[in-house]
Amino acid sequence: MTSLRTIKGPAIFVAQYASDEPPFNSLDGICQWAASLGYKGIQLPIDPRFIDLPLAATDTTYCESLLSTIHKHNLELTELSSHLQGQLIAVHPAYDPLFDAFAPPHVHNNPQRRQEWATTFLHQAAQASKNLNLTAHATFSGALAWPYIYPWPQRPTGLIDTAFNELASRWRPILDAFDAAGVDLCFELHPGEDLHDGISFDRFLDVVDHHPRACILYDPSHFVLQGLDYLSFIDIYHARIKIFHVKDAEFVPDGRQGVYGGYAGWTARAGRFRAVGDGTVDFGGIFTRLARYGYGGWAVLESECAFKDKGVCAREGSGFIRERIIPVAATAFDDFAGAGATEEQWRVLLGLQR
Repeated sequence: MTSLRTIKGPAIFVAQYASDEPPFNSLDGICQWAASLGYKGIQLPIDPRFIDLPLAATDTTYCESLLSTIHKHNLELTELSSHLQGQLIAVHPAYDPLFDAFAPPHVHNNPQRRQEWATTFLHQAAQASKNLNLTAHATFSGALAWPYIYPWPQRPTGLIDTAFNELASRWRPILDAFDAAGVDLCFELHPGEDLHDGISFDRFLDVVDHHPRACILYDPSHFVLQGLDYLSFIDIYHARIKIFHVKDAEFVPDGRQGVYGGYAGWTARAGRFRAVGDGTVDFGGIFTRLARYGYGGWAVLESECAFKDKGVCAREGSGFIRERIIPVAATAFDDFAGAGATEEQWRVLLGLQR
């Protein structure tokens, strides 16, 4: 029974809510909003409206002030997120014009400088996470091989090995920086990233020598859209799961489309994200497995519904998570019927001593 742990929550990832309009344009404002909806934690994108990253990486007094702002709303900071910047660690040239938007103007049209900027950003994120007393960090892996996900024309032998070796060479120093900071680096396994399922994550682990800080942000919605068994995934990878996004999805293929969606928009695709409770994800099974395996992190709502207003998603999500968190038992349910015995009595019970 000692491995059981009660998941913390509810928390909310506020990246989808950040804007230039109050209360979503400042840390104090967005914390007040989240607390008013019943959230206990906030997962924060590294956005200058909320946090000065270079300052957080170097000034513990600033970090104390930032945490004080969060705590005065009876909230905890769950993790920082560098999804957009992590994406820039590895970008296939086909995506350069689109991903330049994730970087400051002075590195646009210069992939090498953009990658260097992102690498520096991740190193600062590691130190900022340490200064903020965090134990995990959320990011994306980026992608060099994604354009070759479907093997037609036939992929040249060695192409994917080369891509993952290069990915490892870029991420290994960052993983070491997070290790020095005592923080787990959690990749959200996500289509569009080279790390998008169990096999691709295993391949990455192999090339980074199973680095202890290479961990997982578990989001079942991305597995539903791939047709992956998201419950068995927990059985296999629970030791590496350090962050959990509560996000729903549905996959309803028909005679005209399946996983790839025919370039349709989100509302018309067979696979689409939904508000929690409106999709098909078995959250009861997920919360049970995570509690069983001793996941001690937060349950963090992420809202990306193709239909429902995100404000409504946030209001509904707090109670949804709270109702599914399992306060784990301190003892086995049948302990009351237990009978102590000596080793000699055990042998008698087994018929080994007469």
